[in-house]
Amino acid sequence: MPNHVHVLVQQTGGFPLGDIVHAWKSFTAKQANKQLGRTGVFWAPDYFDRYIRDQGHFDVAVHYIHENPVKAGLVVRAEEWRLSSAWKGDAGTAGVPPAP
Repeated sequence: MPNHVHVLVQQTGGFPLGDIVHAWKSFTAKQANKQLGRTGVFWAPDYFDRYIRDQGHFDVAVHYIHENPVKAGLVVRAEEWRLSSAWKGDAGTAGVPPAP
């Protein structure tokens, strides 16, 4: 998504989720600000999380994440969004958004 991120993550090693998210946000904010030639706040201060209770809940979460770019009108099919695990294209171009 152009303005937010959906991630499914399994915690290991006893690292609190808040610490993991803080590390991601800190690193990516510094890199994005560097590329954009700016400084300051990049991400919203908070995040939203869900505890996945079982396989059914996991499947629903994956479907929601995959369909998010479709719902936003960015692509017609989830598989077209290159920044998604739904995309089955060439790994060499993963991370490159589809041309407008």
